[in-house]
Amino acid sequence: MFIWGAAMFEVQDLTLHYGQSQILYDISFAAQPGAITAVMGNNGVGKTSLLKAIAGRHAASGGKMALNGATLNQSTATSAARAGIAYVPQGREVFPMMSVLENLETGFACLPKSEHSIPDEVFDLFPVLKEMKSRRGGDLSGGQQQQLAIARALITRPKVLLLDEPTEGIQPNVIEMIGDALRHLREQGDMAIILVEQNADFAFALGDTFVMMEGGRVKRRVEKAEYSKSEMVADLAL
Repeated sequence: MFIWGAAMFEVQDLTLHYGQSQILYDISFAAQPGAITAVMGNNGVGKTSLLKAIAGRHAASGGKMALNGATLNQSTATSAARAGIAYVPQGREVFPMMSVLENLETGFACLPKSEHSIPDEVFDLFPVLKEMKSRRGGDLSGGQQQQLAIARALITRPKVLLLDEPTEGIQPNVIEMIGDALRHLREQGDMAIILVEQNADFAFALGDTFVMMEGGRVKRRVEKAEYSKSEMVADLAL
């Protein structure tokens, strides 16, 4: 089991600018451990920018983030990773000339040396990676690269796992495997999972809480028990 210390993650009044252009406006929501928070919205509403701000890829202009009530300093991707934030970016960012094993080992960078090991559960979740440990990352299929990107994030022992469009360009059988892996991680109850996803079927099947974005703002936060797939589709159509 992944047992790395459950913690609630909170975003409060987060704003973000690219130069003079404001992209995010006072974003607030909470992500619970043992649950999947699906951040939804049409293209260009700021979903990826939100994940980049949380992951320290782009400094927020204002607001704060907290893990179990402790304010986080997300000034760099390194500080975010050391705080327990793992980011699986859109496009995967696999190192093409490095082997699968070497790609996985890059996850050690934010860990103390005593934790430089790959948990067995990583290969249990994604057995194809064990079979292909010596193969170069660039030689993997898109679905295999996506599994590698998620596995690399898990090696950092995250308290918060961020996933940006994990099903994009992926074949259906691998989408099903990724869904099963995320369900397993949710059931462990150890991490908050924040999922940005355009695949409405995938997002609704997995999501526990939905954060609907429009124009860089949160227009609706709703629990699955109070939401239907048809309502979600209607929200996305607006």
